Amino acid sequence: MNIKAAKEEIIRTVRAYLQKDELGTYVIPPERQRPVLLIGPPGVGKTAVMRQIAEEMNINLVSYTITHHTRQSAIGLPFIARKSYGGEEHAITEYTMSEIVASVYDQIERSGIREGILFLDEINCVSETLAPTMLQFLQYKMFGTHKVPEGFVLITAGNPPEYNRSVRDFDIVTLDRVKRIDVTADFPVWKEYAYQNGMHGAVTAYLEIRKEHFCRVVNDPDGRHFVTPRAWEDLSDSLRVYESLSLPVGRELIAGFIQDPEIMKSFAVYYELWNRYRTVYRIPDILEGTASGGDESLRNAVFDEKLSLIGLLVSALGSRFLQVDTRKEVQRELFGIVKKIRDDLRRERDAETDGTGDSAVPAQPAGRQDRAAAAAGLENGRMTVLERLRTASGELQGKIDAKRAARMLAREREKRLLMTVRALDELCDGLAREASGDAARDYALMRNRFAESEAERRAFSLKTGQELENAFHFLAETFGEGQEMVIFLSELSASVYAMKFIQEYGSREYDRQSRLLLLKDRRQALREEIFSLTEEKE
Repeated sequence: MNIKAAKEEIIRTVRAYLQKDELGTYVIPPERQRPVLLIGPPGVGKTAVMRQIAEEMNINLVSYTITHHTRQSAIGLPFIARKSYGGEEHAITEYTMSEIVASVYDQIERSGIREGILFLDEINCVSETLAPTMLQFLQYKMFGTHKVPEGFVLITAGNPPEYNRSVRDFDIVTLDRVKRIDVTADFPVWKEYAYQNGMHGAVTAYLEIRKEHFCRVVNDPDGRHFVTPRAWEDLSDSLRVYESLSLPVGRELIAGFIQDPEIMKSFAVYYELWNRYRTVYRIPDILEGTASGGDESLRNAVFDEKLSLIGLLVSALGSRFLQVDTRKEVQRELFGIVKKIRDDLRRERDAETDGTGDSAVPAQPAGRQDRAAAAAGLENGRMTVLERLRTASGELQGKIDAKRAARMLAREREKRLLMTVRALDELCDGLAREASGDAARDYALMRNRFAESEAERRAFSLKTGQELENAFHFLAETFGEGQEMVIFLSELSASVYAMKFIQEYGSREYDRQSRLLLLKDRRQALREEIFSLTEEKE
């Protein structure tokens, strides 16, 4: 199965293993919870999927590449202890706690959550001395004498032998104690991930044309040559940074990631073409609606060039869709904070007047306990609006730091939360220049500044929607309703952020072209049906 299907199966497995009965005990006893064994090519996304699962399920993740460990770090170090047997004292050998098991307990302490995933990668590539320990781990969930805590699901991963010469075959006894999932490299699934994570457009466009170069291992007289999905993602990150620093991108850089000479040269040539197409076709002008379609040279261009143009458009629009989604999430976080400050001010004002006087901030019903707490706060001095904003910013930063320390924060989520903190700080800086200390006036200033940022967000979203329409118009004028439009539609449909944008803001051209495509499909199906009926009569 592909990594997307494997992720869903692992989520179901974890949910089943963590299910408890009415007495609070696990329905499937821990000793009967088979460790999951993922077998698949390197770089297919096994570790990334573990992080996604842990974040989505709000559970811990402790991850180790087991080939980096020795027998001592896995089972602990020996020490001499003294015990009494049959009335006589004896010196015996005991072991310190395994580093891996200790890390699980440390993670529980950091996060305050007692359930999670213990993920061990490259488990079928361990050293000779560590192999018996791994077999014991898979069968009994123990490292030496130390058991993995209940509530932690064991997930392991390994590579097929064609990718690693040091792979060990597990015997039937061991395989009969694990839940094996075989994972294959699947480009369409990876492409969804690539769009969602803002992969470099040259990488996604090239692989759309050369899908056979997505994941490959070749053994020939010159040695072993390979390329993996991880290599493409790492290359994408470097390309973006090099471009932002105006550094030259040569074959030396590409060869550091794409360790197959043929594919490296092919992508290097394509990357040069990609940059030329980006200049020649003036993608910003197309999105702005100032570039006219109908270019005969483009209409008669080779198919790879047309695909590159579509890839450039999808890449540019994809970054806009991602920004729209990020800005929306930041504004949603800000709105929650602004709303809480408003509600707190109303409760405090209501408690102060106790319903007998007019409130500068419109009052809303408050319970007796709320009023009593607010009245007690008044005696100690009430925080200003600016102080509340700064407190909210500090609390959010504290949550980020805690999640980061507990290793329970994905990179994209952390980035968005940090952007929220920055937006809060900017709101504080703006308010600090005009704040008077009057709650009603300062709240109005804060609300107005939030409204301004919300108006900017909406304007950006509307502009993005118009850019999408302009892209459709350009392609329609240049290629009509041919296969190029079908490819553009399918690329948009593969992007999570594109579909979220279209569902929220709509797109007349997307809807129109989709309907035309559906009619074409129906007509083609009808023609095929008529043709088959005609053949039967003859």
